[in-house]
Amino acid sequence: MFRLGIDLGGTNIVAGVVDEQYRVVATAETKTNIPRPAEEILDDMAAVAREAVEKAGITLQEVEAMGVGTPGAIDPINGVVCYSNNLDFYDVPMAQMLKDRLGVEFFIENDANAAAYGEYIAGAGKGTNHFIAVTLGTGVGGGVIIGGKIYSGSNFAGAELGHVVINMDGEICTCGRQGCWEAYASATALIRQSKQAMIRYPKTKMWELCGNRIANVSGKTAFDAMRAGDDVGRRVVERYIEYVAIGISNCINIFQPDMLCVGGGISKEGKGLIDPVKAYVEGENYARHIAQKTVITTAALGNNAGIIGAAYLCDLYK
Repeated sequence: MFRLGIDLGGTNIVAGVVDEQYRVVATAETKTNIPRPAEEILDDMAAVAREAVEKAGITLQEVEAMGVGTPGAIDPINGVVCYSNNLDFYDVPMAQMLKDRLGVEFFIENDANAAAYGEYIAGAGKGTNHFIAVTLGTGVGGGVIIGGKIYSGSNFAGAELGHVVINMDGEICTCGRQGCWEAYASATALIRQSKQAMIRYPKTKMWELCGNRIANVSGKTAFDAMRAGDDVGRRVVERYIEYVAIGISNCINIFQPDMLCVGGGISKEGKGLIDPVKAYVEGENYARHIAQKTVITTAALGNNAGIIGAAYLCDLYK
């Protein structure tokens, strides 16, 4: 039997058919085009689900279950998006609305939680008991698995790891607080930090790497400059890695999971990111004198994590 997962993002809606070996065998996608009514977005979600099923060469009757990873505070028991500021959803009964459109039972979860669950069952966290996945993207997403179950708190808004404060008088975060981890460790924050350094140091190689257009700066710019021997790029990267490591140290000191994996575009830096993070965390880990320590690694599934996790939510909530 097959399952289907939908990754609903602020930019794209991606549906994928997943087999019993957790392989994504076919995908389809479309633009989310927000803001617009929930009914229109769910119509498109149903359409890309049908397209993915067709591409897989199967029928809807061969799909055992379907799931969605969606931004916001999600009630997975009742299948309701309680609130999503990105989508402007309030108390949207998404699971039932999708079932009405496709005739298949749906399960829904927060998108970061779904991605963490995907990594837990089929990726970096496979075989662990307690697991955390952190995503360094537009924001800092996080999912926490405790004893094989997704932790989301008493009100479905738990494990917002990106909104733990690391500098009480720091940068304003999109959530309204000051000094959130997300405001320092996201890819968005790294781009801002790189631009600030470029303005301050006009001779940095970062200008050359982005074609002398500051609008072209990406999350790779400072890393590329560092690799090219640029001292300014090196300092930006070292400071950014310290921000990442502070937040990871906090996550580990709170939960002490078997493993913590780092995903998102910045994680493609691999050992250049993970090794210095490990070194920093080693000195900040409350359990540094205990033999068993959290393994820190990169995510394994890339963009498929959310699709796979969503497709298998039925194992948690059926």
